[in-house]
Amino acid sequence: MARPDKAAKVAELADQFSNSAAAVLTEYRGLTVKDLKELRRSLGENASYAVAKNTLTAIAAKEAGIEGIEDTLTGPTAIAFVSGDIAAATKGLRDFAKAHPSLAIKGGVLEGKFLDAQAVLKLADLESREVLLAKMAGAMQANLAKAAYLLAAPLSQGARALGALATAAEANPSLIGGAGSAPATEATDETPAADAAPEAAEAAE
Repeated sequence: MARPDKAAKVAELADQFSNSAAAVLTEYRGLTVKDLKELRRSLGENASYAVAKNTLTAIAAKEAGIEGIEDTLTGPTAIAFVSGDIAAATKGLRDFAKAHPSLAIKGGVLEGKFLDAQAVLKLADLESREVLLAKMAGAMQANLAKAAYLLAAPLSQGARALGALATAAEANPSLIGGAGSAPATEATDETPAADAAPEAAEAAE
């Protein structure tokens, strides 16, 4: 490979390391061309999967600011650059490796940090983005329903109180005006504000 081509490949790998949601380094020794095609299909739109030269990968990782990746770059290496759901992609790789022991997960990169193989496999145990979104939506609906109940509760309680008061007033009209009380004096323009009924004073304001 000519030097300009190597530089272009390094730049491409560095860009993928920097802009992908995650990257998983694998050893594919023993897999057939058919197996690799099946693996790429199983990843779908969540990730791309391609063979990469160790020397170029090491340079690209360094340019992307990733440290600790060099020890995994032994033997034939292929990298899955994850562009979508990290949990779904790592689950796909883990399940494929179970069915095809020739595929070995060597490590990975997440948010610019190197992960060993065990840490990568733990990503596969995370809930998928769809499950998390569904849980968030369910929690939001529950909170909205609770808020609506809290807002509606005082209104319904007030309505019941008013209904009870109206029923009591029908049964005993004296509850409204006050039994034995003198009729309220109508306020005029010449009535001192202090002597006017509170309702009249409020109306004047």
